[in-house]
Amino acid sequence: MIFRTILLLLLAGTAWAVEPDEVLDDAALESRAREISKGLRCMICRNESIDESDAALARDLRLLVRERIVNGESDEEVVAFVVERYGEYVLLNPRRDGINLVLWAAAPILLVAGLVAAGTFLVRRRRSAIPDTLTAAEEARLAELMDE
Repeated sequence: MIFRTILLLLLAGTAWAVEPDEVLDDAALESRAREISKGLRCMICRNESIDESDAALARDLRLLVRERIVNGESDEEVVAFVVERYGEYVLLNPRRDGINLVLWAAAPILLVAGLVAAGTFLVRRRRSAIPDTLTAAEEARLAELMDE
């Protein structure tokens, strides 16, 4: 019984961020607001959505989203307004266009470049390895040193 209570409290933790006075009367509009809020980053908490964050800025953003939805804006218009105001960093899932393509492609490109560099290093190292046998001159010199 205690385990279930703790589990429910942990799962319900994200629901505590949205305060009762923020909730819209229309369930459909509230659902839209929650979906938009889940995709917007809290600028203070960094890796939390404004839907999950208790920060004052997150509350302001939640209210802003709800206000714009009530005014009849589409989800895309609301998100575009918030991005215009706060920058693309506010998106938890950044867009895959323009300069962002460089960021999306950088990790795989660097991984492949690193693997190629490591492979090249290993091949060169193997080729320049010290041979197992000595040349005739080296054997003669070794024999001369051993006799001394």
